[in-house]
Amino acid sequence: MDAEIERLRQRERELEERIAKLEAERASGLRRPEAGQRTSAASPELLFTAAEKTRMPQIITDPNLPDNPIVFANRAFQILCGYDASELLGRNCRFLQGPGTDPADVAKVRDAIAGRRDVVVELLNYHRDGTPFRNELYISPVFDAHGDLRYFFASQLDVTRFRTAEGVLAESESRYRALFGAVDSGFCIVELRFDAEGRAVDYRFIEVNPAFATQSGLTNVAGKWVSDVVPNLEPFWLETYGDVARTGTAIRFESGAVSMGRWFDVHALRVGEPELHRVAILFNDITDRRRLERHLEDAAQQRTDERDMVWRASRDLFVVCGLDGYFRKANAAWTEMLGWSLDQIVGQRFDALVHPEDRATAAHAFETISKGEAVDDIDVRLLAKDGTYRWMSWNGFPTGDHFYAAGRDITERRALEEQLRQSQKLEAVGQLTGGVAHDFNNLLTVIKSSTDLLKRPGLAEERRQRYVGAISDTVERAAKLTGQLLAFARRQALRPETFAVDRAVAAVADMVRTLTGARVNITLDLPGEEQRDLHVNADPSQFDTALVNLVVNARDAMAGEGNLHIRLYRAMNIPAVRAHPRQRGDFVAVAIADTGAGIPPENLERIFEPFFTTKGVGQGTGLGLSQVFGFAKQSGGEIIVESEVGKGTIFTLFLPRVSDAEVSDPAAEPEPLAEGHGTCVLVVEDNLDVGAFAEQALSELGYSTVWVTDASKALIELERVPFRFEVVFSDVVMPGMNGVELAEEIRRRRPELPVVLTSGYSDVLAAHGTHGFDLLRKPYSVADLSRILRRAVQDAKARAAQRNS
Repeated sequence: MDAEIERLRQRERELEERIAKLEAERASGLRRPEAGQRTSAASPELLFTAAEKTRMPQIITDPNLPDNPIVFANRAFQILCGYDASELLGRNCRFLQGPGTDPADVAKVRDAIAGRRDVVVELLNYHRDGTPFRNELYISPVFDAHGDLRYFFASQLDVTRFRTAEGVLAESESRYRALFGAVDSGFCIVELRFDAEGRAVDYRFIEVNPAFATQSGLTNVAGKWVSDVVPNLEPFWLETYGDVARTGTAIRFESGAVSMGRWFDVHALRVGEPELHRVAILFNDITDRRRLERHLEDAAQQRTDERDMVWRASRDLFVVCGLDGYFRKANAAWTEMLGWSLDQIVGQRFDALVHPEDRATAAHAFETISKGEAVDDIDVRLLAKDGTYRWMSWNGFPTGDHFYAAGRDITERRALEEQLRQSQKLEAVGQLTGGVAHDFNNLLTVIKSSTDLLKRPGLAEERRQRYVGAISDTVERAAKLTGQLLAFARRQALRPETFAVDRAVAAVADMVRTLTGARVNITLDLPGEEQRDLHVNADPSQFDTALVNLVVNARDAMAGEGNLHIRLYRAMNIPAVRAHPRQRGDFVAVAIADTGAGIPPENLERIFEPFFTTKGVGQGTGLGLSQVFGFAKQSGGEIIVESEVGKGTIFTLFLPRVSDAEVSDPAAEPEPLAEGHGTCVLVVEDNLDVGAFAEQALSELGYSTVWVTDASKALIELERVPFRFEVVFSDVVMPGMNGVELAEEIRRRRPELPVVLTSGYSDVLAAHGTHGFDLLRKPYSVADLSRILRRAVQDAKARAAQRNS
């Protein structure tokens, strides 16, 4: 028994010695050779030979030399780092490190070298070209047979590509997980189960994202079979996902799951190896959208039904027309109203049935709607199949490459309007005739009485002069009366020129203070200097007359006492007035407001009629506002009135504004009744009495005259003796070639020869103006005749001198 105990104690002591030896070796990091073992140091040649032959990059350093230099580097290491052996031997391997090398990794190597122990570390080294690589470094000390440190042996392994692949994989996995958790759409991966015939009979949820529950309404489904989660799921879903798993063909569709009470937008594709039968499903709950779409579809269908009903039942003409001008669709009203079948309408040009006189109106409307603008109340006549025409009022609305248009039959309305216009015209003509007859009879009475008195023998010179003066004044009043009538009828020959309205208004305001009297307070509201570019192109004398008429009318409305406010401003539109729509543009507006009695509503529509007046007998002719109305219309403008009984009236005159106007200084007027000094005048006048008077008057003023009765004779006379005449004085209204045409022909043949026109009224002058020629209105005085002829000759000489200078 004692022997056995002693044996065990001996065994214990051996084990303790062995443990102590192992702990000492572990503490020192060195593995010393066992008794009888040989290390590579015992045969250095064998160690170096083995290191040279291996394909693994290896180096050997000598710690017994200063700075532990490299004493051997095999070919694989030279290829790895890019350095030749001559560049490596004798250098410490730290030169392979760089700015990206982790100091902690370097410290591990340094500590292992100092402690003469093995170490494995991964650190960042650099190739000779400066590119980095991940180096897994294995360092071991090499001892000789006596246990002395002989070398450090270091193996290298380039793990760059492994670390890169791991990083990419980790980053991809991270992105996938982030997307998987953040996406609002439902996402899951399912695994299909098939029966023996290859039919999909169930699927299991492998993975679901957080949004899965929100989009599907199902919770805690991961790892469960769909047959357990949704027992009554329609076979369509199994068949669809089964096809994706078998064929690998992705699919995108929308469908409803009746068992779940939802509609889904689904995108499904196979993932993983085909034998796994796995399908990734991305889906969104579109139940609310589908309900809204169904509601919108129902509403759209209802609107379509209503539109179709209106399209079929309406008695108005409906048409869809392309922007190429051809009808694409029409309703049955074309047949009922005009007799044309739809086949005869569809494919027709928009103006094919329009009355020739209305085609310009239709073309302008089509041009407007082609620019993307709607049109309203376009009245044109359309041809019916029976050859008659019917008036249609059209509205059009563009959209895309076509437009919709609706036409309403206004034939009866137009007929009634025409009857009303004729009735109003007859009433106006009657009123105008009566007023003209009344005023002219008064004037003729003065003239007749004066001439009768002049015939009496032994008449004193003082009375003779008085009667002659009465005749002259009466003639001027008659001329003014005809001028007012022509102004209302927009038939006067205007002399438009560009002038600053603010100056004209200021001048008239100063002048009319004497007309209104001291008890009328006149205030003038003109724009500031920065806004005074207010020029118009109109007849300045007619403009002044219009303002005077408005001021006098205001004075009379206030019974000579009150406040009169004259305001000038720029307006960008004219309000709708007298059945005319609002007119857009650039206008100068002059508003004259009074504090008078106002105008009753029943008279507002009649105040511009000639001879209409509410004044007492002898207080006015009723032509003042008519002149303003005619002047405004003929100048391209408008006159509107606003009034409230007991509070006053505002008249606003609108005229088109002209920008960057240049106002020329008025030419100096020659003295009246100056001698002609032999100036030769060609007089062209078909009226024998007027022609004889003109010839006699000019002869008495010292002019040399030749009188012909028509334009053709005048041209012959001009050709017979060239350069004989210094000025031509011609009537406008003549048989054959009128005076304007004669003047233009003379201008063509003899551009330096001045022409003066004269007329009491001419529709040519009213419509087209004087074409730049001077005009002397009939009746004219001898003084007016002398002045205008001398001015024409004077201006012609000035132009000739300017050309020759």
